[in-house]
Amino acid sequence: MDDFKPCNLDYFPENVLIDILSYLGVRELVRAGRVCKRWRRLVKDQRLWRLVDLTAWKGVTSRILWVLLRQFLGCGLRCLRLRGLLLSARGGVFLSESWLKALSAKCPRLRKLYLLHADLRGLPSCQLLPPTLQVLELRGCELPPDFFNQSLLSEPAGLEENGGNASNVVPQQQGRGWAGKGLVSPSGIAIERLVLNNVPSFTDLHLQSLASWERLNRLELRDTFRVTASGLRSCAARDTGSGVEGLSRLKFLEIGITGRQGYQLQMASLGLGAGWLGLQELSLGGKEVGPGLLCASRLKDLQCLCLWNCTLSEMQVLRSCRVLRELRKLEFSEVFFQPRQCPPEVQGEGASEEERDNGEAEGSSGGDDDGNKKLDVNDPIPSLRRSLTTLLPRCMLVFTNCSVQINSD
Repeated sequence: MDDFKPCNLDYFPENVLIDILSYLGVRELVRAGRVCKRWRRLVKDQRLWRLVDLTAWKGVTSRILWVLLRQFLGCGLRCLRLRGLLLSARGGVFLSESWLKALSAKCPRLRKLYLLHADLRGLPSCQLLPPTLQVLELRGCELPPDFFNQSLLSEPAGLEENGGNASNVVPQQQGRGWAGKGLVSPSGIAIERLVLNNVPSFTDLHLQSLASWERLNRLELRDTFRVTASGLRSCAARDTGSGVEGLSRLKFLEIGITGRQGYQLQMASLGLGAGWLGLQELSLGGKEVGPGLLCASRLKDLQCLCLWNCTLSEMQVLRSCRVLRELRKLEFSEVFFQPRQCPPEVQGEGASEEERDNGEAEGSSGGDDDGNKKLDVNDPIPSLRRSLTTLLPRCMLVFTNCSVQINSD
């Protein structure tokens, strides 16, 4: 026993210590860096600062942000999650222009930014955000009117040397955005996915400003009450003869209203009736499901449809899906199904006898790969699956956390 020597953390290699420190939060990491010089050096390792979540740290101020940026954050940062002071009694400036510029310079690999309860009205434009961002998620934030507007195009490089004549400028890269036109985009917005969750200040004007974003291909609008059908209709990608206008690069669109009582008039999903070229995936939730299903037949390129957090009848689903013959995936998530009163007639809707026989055979198997007649555990209405298999023989059906409403009678 006298030869036994106690073992402490100093005997562990640095890789093991970094793995142990990775389980700590940001606040605990900062405190661990005060133990000794070795721990401080380990805490500054960029492997610990790839994903930084400050939403659980309610006491974060602009001063703390500066300390983290100067001492810890660096080239390893990939994702940053921040909680603002919008609902705080202290208030004050949270995100400043100088801090965002310093963040862009010191963290060149930042790809995702998540802001919770942040007051962005002090920022004139989103161009102050890091230009390397690919995903921007805003939840419960306040926006200025021109936040998503890109500034005026700057004069192309070499314009003064050519006597102010833009025609003498030779593009360096043909066919690549502004560079293909011999122009330089001052904003450098590379955001491909924009998520807006419970942002009341987001209006049709903000939506129209997104049409100038060349790389935006995913747009998620949840509880954005001021987006109307006319605003969505004006931004829909359409062919005008001179080219495709609107959000032409958009492939995924999500619209959902679940958190507001008495929401009946806006119905933004009615704007889908104008058609949307290139839109391949559509997600509808809450009170936008009903009008969205009525207009989904105008989406010629639609391949995936997701319905979530709503109440649907079996007949309503079948009537809407009769025209969606090109669907490849139909997903129901947290949907309450109302039992049907009479069996729907799906035969004779343009399907041949051979197709109906094949559909009934596939529907009777419940969509299982083994071909057994056992139904899926998550399948609330087996008859709905069989009917949809007949209508959409090439479509994959997914039911997640769905249930059937049973009347008291």
